[in-house]
Amino acid sequence: MNLLKAVFTVSGMTLASRVTGLVRESLKAVVFGAGPAMDAFEAAFRLPNLLRRLFAEGAFAQAFVPILAEYRRTRGDEATHGLVSRVATLLAVVLLIVTVVGVLAAPWLVYLLAGAFARDPAKVTLTADLIRVVFPYILFISLTSLAGGVLNVHRRFAIPAFTPVLLNVAIIAAALWLAPHVDPPVMALAWGVFAGGIAQLALQIRPLAKLGMLPRPRFDWRDDGVRRVLAAMAPAILGVSAAQVSILINTQLAAWLGDGRIAWISYADRLMEFPSALLGVAVGTVLLPTLARHGGEGDETRYSELLDWGLRLSLLLAVPAAIALWLLALPLVTTLYQYGRFGVADALATRAALIGYSVGLIGIIAVKILAPGFYARQDLKTPVRIAVVTVAVTMALSFVLMEPLGHAGLTLATSLGALFNATALLVLLRRRRYYAPVRGWGMFAAKIVVAAGVLAGVLAALGGPASAWLQASLAERGMRLALLIGAGGLAYFGALWLLGFRLNDFARRERGPEIAPVAADE
Repeated sequence: MNLLKAVFTVSGMTLASRVTGLVRESLKAVVFGAGPAMDAFEAAFRLPNLLRRLFAEGAFAQAFVPILAEYRRTRGDEATHGLVSRVATLLAVVLLIVTVVGVLAAPWLVYLLAGAFARDPAKVTLTADLIRVVFPYILFISLTSLAGGVLNVHRRFAIPAFTPVLLNVAIIAAALWLAPHVDPPVMALAWGVFAGGIAQLALQIRPLAKLGMLPRPRFDWRDDGVRRVLAAMAPAILGVSAAQVSILINTQLAAWLGDGRIAWISYADRLMEFPSALLGVAVGTVLLPTLARHGGEGDETRYSELLDWGLRLSLLLAVPAAIALWLLALPLVTTLYQYGRFGVADALATRAALIGYSVGLIGIIAVKILAPGFYARQDLKTPVRIAVVTVAVTMALSFVLMEPLGHAGLTLATSLGALFNATALLVLLRRRRYYAPVRGWGMFAAKIVVAAGVLAGVLAALGGPASAWLQASLAERGMRLALLIGAGGLAYFGALWLLGFRLNDFARRERGPEIAPVAADE
């Protein structure tokens, strides 16, 4: 298996997801702006997203994928299918209960999400109504993520990476065609989330069935594999919870700063997530099952080399992305968002939030590469401890920076926390000898710095004044932004080529795992 090709496959599907996501955010900005209604929706959607990361993409995936890979390698497909069925059944039961509780407790959850909304009873009521509609999304997306973990272990990366496109399409359709027929119009976005969750889960059924891994109802929480997953989830839940508590506190702080702040941060967050998912999530998704196999086989050399490959590839692409987010913050925001009810003040405020995020983009991406180095060894306690400390650091920085920088101080604090997190993970990976850098990092980094300098010079020279972007038409902005991105890409990768970089240098092939022919526990 060519890992570089796998990364490009996941990145390509993720690109489709992020492009439709940007269309979704642009449409939301045009139709709904950045006022109280959007604050209410973003706050309501924040909790299902938090629980999604807790039960699905975060703690659950970190605990489940390495154990599932071990089962497939050592016990065969029949035992693996049994584990999938038992874990899926337990997850569905737990999440159904959580969903019912969340819908019933919606009015009280508003104060957990954004206590400052209490100053406006109408805003509290609207947020509670939105929570009732979006909360079942946690059930759908968590089962979708379980299915994605199964597919990834079987090296079927494309479908899980493409799945988020369906959520974006559902929200876009709701904003265009449902919003004019509901009162208030923002409620259409909530129904789009609901429909998107169902569509995402439905997409997984056929691929799982073709692999013979479609879960069957089997409730047995005493099963050894299920208990191992639950035991591994315990520290992971603590770590993911810590990170999500940080997000909730930032939401509270943004709400106290006034109307629009939550929406400005959310719009900037969508732009920051574009490169972080395209690079960090894509590489991390491909790395985790392969690292788990090398770790299970005790092949420390290949384990370390694979981490090194992931770090180099990510750094190669994360550095220009961070520079582009900084220097093209206003062109990106105005081109994608500044229409309809999203005005000049909103554009400038969202730019400030995006610049704050750009500072830590390299750290945000690096964490997604370094953390699997622990997860693959079924060591979740170490990244959890680091995550808890990172939350404390981020929160302290948030309180310090929000006073002089406002909402941009909150995004900058998040960035600095991510850089701290990545540094701590790297130090411990090396200290425990899980990772030893391959020779040549000094020259590699020097070439990246030179190419990054060329990129920054080109973008700074061609970017133009802020007024030109704020006053330009959609066509003018689109053409200028495309030219800027093209010129920047040509400058960066052209400089790398002149410095001796070639795509084949990053090609890496991995053999498929040896699969046990029969089940061991059924």
